Order: sequence, then C-alpha cells, then structure tokens
Amino acid sequence: MSQIFDFFFEAYRQTPTTFIVLEFIAFVFGIVSVIYAKKANILVYPTGLVATVITVYILYRVGYFGDMMMNFYYSVMSIYGWYNWARRKDNAPVVPISRTTLSEKGVGFGLFLLTMVVTYGVYKYYDKPIEIENYIDIFTSGIFFTAMWYMANKKLENWTLWIIGDLITVPLYAYRGLGMFSLQYLIFTILAIQGYLAWKKHLDNNPATA
Repeated sequence: MSQIFDFFFEAYRQTPTTFIVLEFIAFVFGIVSVIYAKKANILVYPTGLVATVITVYILYRVGYFGDMMMNFYYSVMSIYGWYNWARRKDNAPVVPISRTTLSEKGVGFGLFLLTMVVTYGVYKYYDKPIEIENYIDIFTSGIFFTAMWYMANKKLENWTLWIIGDLITVPLYAYRGLGMFSLQYLIFTILAIQGYLAWKKHLDNNPATA
C-alpha cells in the first residue's frame, strides 16, 4: 500500500504548498462536477469552472500546453453548456438527453481532428519538444474536446469518450508526477461509466428523446 502512495505522491515532496492546495481544490471540484453531470444537474458547470480555471493555471506553470488548452476549452464550453442546459420551454428543458445523429458524429470527428491540429500547433508555437507523452496529450485533447461538446448538448456519447480519454490519462498524469490529477481521472473513469449507464437508462425509459 505504501508503494502506491509513494507512486502517486512522491513528486509533491518538492512542490510548493500553494500548488498542492490549488491542485486539491481542482481535484475536489472536478469530482463534484462529474457527479452533477452524471445526474444531468446544471451545477456541473459552475463547479466544473472552478476546477478547470485552476487547472489551466497549474498546467500553464508546468508547461503542459496541450492539457492547458483542453482545460481552457472546458472553461469556455462550461459557459456555453451552462446556458444551453438552462434553456427551458413550457417548463421543460430545450435540450434533452439524446443520442448523436450521423451529422453530429461527423461534426464530432471533425472537432477531434481540428483539436489535435490546434494542440500540435500550440506546442510548436511555444517551441516545446514533442515527445511520446505529448503525442498522447494531443490525442486525448481531441477526445476530451469532443466529449465536452457532446456533453454541452446532452449527447449520450459524451460518456463513451470520457471513459476512453480518462483511461489513457490516468497513467499519463501519474508518469508526469501529478498524482492527485491521476487519482482524479481514475475516479472520473468510474463516474463516467456510472454516468453512461444512468443516461442510457434515462433514454431507454424515454425513447421519444433518443
């Protein structure tokens, strides 16, 4: 058990206390945000904003620009999603939980490719060497950007993408020495599976919105 704790938290021995506190706040609010997302509760967005804004700052300071861009995008999409989920007509949500159409799948794939190109460009702009871990970062950025767009529009497939991206990110952040973020994404994976099952159950019980 001690080896597991050492694996996740050894890097923090040399980390300033302020960074540890900020990462812990982002850790807590990130998990709370996903719990709200699982319940299709609009509070996913204000809680998520706290986590993403802090994470943008941390990742900028440590130089992981792909992940930084991803979390900046989360912040922007959180504002859009907050607005979109809040819209109501005749006391019912304007945007119900649904599955993606063929055209929306195409848009999602285009967003996935565009995101990878932009993220690659960010690394080049900052003249950062691109190693294997950075290519993984670029790939997961594409997955997460698309997942966030799907979530803002309450598409079931957002959870599938979160699960894939989270599973990749857990060992990536552990390798980088960001133990709390790694643990956070492990918890995200579990919550994303639960979120998928909850939203799918909702659609099965409400086939008209699927």
